[in-house]
Amino acid sequence: MARIIDGSAKNMVGDNIRQLRIKKGMSQQALSNKLEMLAIYICRGSISRIEDKQRTVTDIELYGLAKVLNVPVEALFSFPAEGESE
Repeated sequence: MARIIDGSAKNMVGDNIRQLRIKKGMSQQALSNKLEMLAIYICRGSISRIEDKQRTVTDIELYGLAKVLNVPVEALFSFPAEGESE
C-alpha cells in the first residue's frame, strides 16, 4: 500500500500546530493540559514530536487540537496556517 506521506515526516500538520500554538501564546504543556480537559491525552513530549513531524496524529487528536487552538480542522492542513503569512 502506498503511503500518503513520503520521506520521514509522519504528519502534515506539525508546522501549523506549532505556529498556531505560539500565536496563542500557549506552551506545549498548556496545550497538553487543555487537550486533557477534552479527554484527549497527548503529553507535552508527544506534542513536541507532533510539531517536529516525528509522530502521527489521530483523527480525534486533530479534532481536539483544532478545538483547543480555536481553528477549523482544515486550518491545520493549510499552507501556511490559515490567516498566517509566511
